[in-house]
Amino acid sequence: VQLQASGGGLVQAGGSLTLSCAVSGFTLDRPAVGWFRQAPGKEREGVSCLSTWNDIVHYADSVKGRFTISRDTAKNTVYLQMNDLIPEDTAVYYCAADLGHTSSYYLCNSHPSTWGAGTLVTVSS
Repeated sequence: VQLQASGGGLVQAGGSLTLSCAVSGFTLDRPAVGWFRQAPGKEREGVSCLSTWNDIVHYADSVKGRFTISRDTAKNTVYLQMNDLIPEDTAVYYCAADLGHTSSYYLCNSHPSTWGAGTLVTVSS
């Protein structure tokens, strides 16, 4: 099982980025998958999670209305579209999965067992 995140970079406040997470070893038709982030000196935060079983999504309050999680089952890839970025969004972003649960809310509020390497997002003011 592997998850590989990409798409991070430097963007000005108000800009957009799309992160991608290519997964292997499992398919996007049952487990919960999602995005977490960790800023320097802060705890890891569940940003957005998706149940690939029933398509229910969960967003942290801090990103509601700005971020959108989606998946491409054929490409086995999960995306995070980030709009209206603010400096507080600066963090290392990780994709994660919970192969034993289908709940997006549970994943975003738990400690996932399956992680990918992170990708750095820096938002300048």
